Amino acid sequence: MHASTTPAALYAQYEAKMRKIADLKNAAAVLEWDQETFLPAKGAAARRRQLATLRSTAHGWFTDQQMEDILQGLAESDKLSEVERSNVALTLQDYQKQKKYTAAFVEELSLATSTCYQAWVEASRHNDYGRFEPALRHMVSLKRQEAELLGYQAHPYDALLDDFEKGATVAMLDRIFAEVKDALQQFLSPILATGGAEEHLLHQSFDKDRQWSFGMEVLQTMGFDFEAGRQDLSPHPFTTSFSSQDVRLTTRVDEQDFGNMTWSCIHEGGHGLYEQGLPASAYGLPAGEAASLAIHESQSRLWENNVGRGRAFWRYFYPVLQRYFPEAFGGVEEEKFYRAINRVGPSLIRTEADELTYHFHIMIRYTLEKSLIDGTLTTSDLRDAWQQMYRQYLGVEVPDDRRGVLQDVHWSHGSFGYFPTYSLGSFYAAQFYRAACRDIPDLDTQVSQGKLLGLLEWLRQHIHRHGRIYPAEVLCEKVTGEKLQFRYFMDYVRAKYGELYPA
Repeated sequence: MHASTTPAALYAQYEAKMRKIADLKNAAAVLEWDQETFLPAKGAAARRRQLATLRSTAHGWFTDQQMEDILQGLAESDKLSEVERSNVALTLQDYQKQKKYTAAFVEELSLATSTCYQAWVEASRHNDYGRFEPALRHMVSLKRQEAELLGYQAHPYDALLDDFEKGATVAMLDRIFAEVKDALQQFLSPILATGGAEEHLLHQSFDKDRQWSFGMEVLQTMGFDFEAGRQDLSPHPFTTSFSSQDVRLTTRVDEQDFGNMTWSCIHEGGHGLYEQGLPASAYGLPAGEAASLAIHESQSRLWENNVGRGRAFWRYFYPVLQRYFPEAFGGVEEEKFYRAINRVGPSLIRTEADELTYHFHIMIRYTLEKSLIDGTLTTSDLRDAWQQMYRQYLGVEVPDDRRGVLQDVHWSHGSFGYFPTYSLGSFYAAQFYRAACRDIPDLDTQVSQGKLLGLLEWLRQHIHRHGRIYPAEVLCEKVTGEKLQFRYFMDYVRAKYGELYPA
């Protein structure tokens, strides 16, 4: 630190620089959101160039000598507050990681990501993996290069995992998923033998506009602030944020499948509430960012499943739903509907899977993508490997590419290492919801009356407001008194599905 520069002045320089970098990143995020919602087909080539320019410029600003000087000066100061010290320490970690990337690689990866996404959209439209495979092959090659740039000790996939869930490794996940697989297979076996509840209730004719209106009402009741966000349609539901005051949700509508949009809305709404709950005053700083992807997924999975597939939620919303769709649900008892939305059975589509078999969908993707990264699987063999694993894990035959290897957008974004956070997020969600029920004794009653803001306030107070100051495991311990424990998820599903499927 320069002798004439006070810690306060240097920290102000740090904040100003970080916020300008965030402006560039969020400008790119706006263009990405537009790319997946409203971009005309002929605009794709120019959009690739625009995104590459913004991303490479942001990378250059973040890794320049001035940033290093500021961070080193602040790291030596003992005059910072606890939050300021955390911001600096986390940014220094990010800086050291980003310095490993060359500007040329950042630009190439950005261009490849836009190309790969457009190839995925085209392949999905034609139901033909062959149209996607060349772009995906190039993406996998770049992600392998990225793993080598970042460095790793045991497995190249570890380097990519760390980008989504700091500290996660193949060794850790192999151990967790082995426990999950054993526990779920044992629990699922007698349930699957029963045949489950009637599924046709959710597969009738549901008007697109009425579905949209119902979904918007659910989001409003959850507490999503439509003056600080919006919802639109996209091929694959996602949430993005340009600040806590501008959060964008997307969903999709299938007029023959009521569940498709409804739980996409609730799931993405959970993500959106987290983003809106991050401190606006910490824009551009680690304190204004999500703790991790698993914590982010805990928020979406908590709202989607622990709340949105629960009895209490539908005590309030089922009469509302009957008013929207009297033909489909007017004469159907609430209990029958509840059993239908919690039906357990093998399925093709991850986003439509029940809470139990869902984790086999994640294990499949985890196994495939770590094999792609370590080179034991090629993209030309990916379709066959996908189909074989769906037979092995779920006992289903994949009829086509759209319902198979093309169903998720993540690989087209280069998001290798993201999928395991869905399962970790579900386990965090069960543990968090258990703690919320402990702290709010009448939570079930509140939810059954459509009063969801008490739960939202609890999440804001215990999780959202902390941003990235605490690592996921530390945050979990602060909220629940324990590190992540898989047993809370099993306690939750045993209580719920033990009642629905008594032995």
